[in-house]
Amino acid sequence: MVKKRTKLKSLSHGRPPTVKPIRSISSKATRTLIRSHHTLEKRKAKAIADGDEARAAALAREIQLQGGIESYQHASLIGQANDRGGDSSKVLMEWLAPVISELKDCVQEGCPLRMLEIGALSTANACSKSKTFDVERIDLNSQSEGIKQQDFMERPLPKDNTERFDIISLSLVLNYVPDAAGKGDMLLRTIQFLKKPISTKSLRDYFPSLFLVLPAPCVTNSRYMDEPKLEAIMESLGFVGVKKKRSTKLVYYLWRFASAPAKRTAFKKTEIRSGKTRNNFSIVLK
Repeated sequence: MVKKRTKLKSLSHGRPPTVKPIRSISSKATRTLIRSHHTLEKRKAKAIADGDEARAAALAREIQLQGGIESYQHASLIGQANDRGGDSSKVLMEWLAPVISELKDCVQEGCPLRMLEIGALSTANACSKSKTFDVERIDLNSQSEGIKQQDFMERPLPKDNTERFDIISLSLVLNYVPDAAGKGDMLLRTIQFLKKPISTKSLRDYFPSLFLVLPAPCVTNSRYMDEPKLEAIMESLGFVGVKKKRSTKLVYYLWRFASAPAKRTAFKKTEIRSGKTRNNFSIVLK
């Protein structure tokens, strides 16, 4: 029973799938709804883990009063629109411009590089339209054809290299994992799904890799996380930074996986910045 409750504090409270918008709402209202839903889900997950069924039920009712999962899905999709910052994979494709010809050659030769898109919202983003990858898309509550309903944390481990990927996309997914240890577990698990380094020199500079996108405040305004600490965590997992970009709202990273270290460094939830206006984003590696 304890394991079941702990399981609820995992990716199962992640980002919902694409739904067809039925109305437009302002960017401010979109952000408010998403933040509120995310906060309520985290509180509900904690209540369930603590065995507080009454509080969990009360929070579930509160979530429904603000429109439930459908309103959240609608806001999430609108937040991906071009006038709200757009498709984050456009940044990835810009970064990969120097090797696009090599990627297309792989497609022509019948061996395209494989991409796993976790938390996929659309089958028509920049990566898909580029036709340079064999893309597999998963999401927790997919209702869209072309996106498999699956929790990455419960996905069966690859049996061999044919079931691994050259690149994994974690765009605005990690921040939806409710607890810090769960975030660390997710990053650690991606390693098991990545292929070995590519033999082609130009491609080897970019793959195998992890495309990570987070809300900028996760590293600019967290009590427990800043960019140097995030970089230290990724390096301890065996990743090497290839590209990074920061906008007013988001931070983008491309991490190439080099090799798993013989001994992994542990990272605890320790305060880096103080202040009442800070958020609690954190990653814990055991």
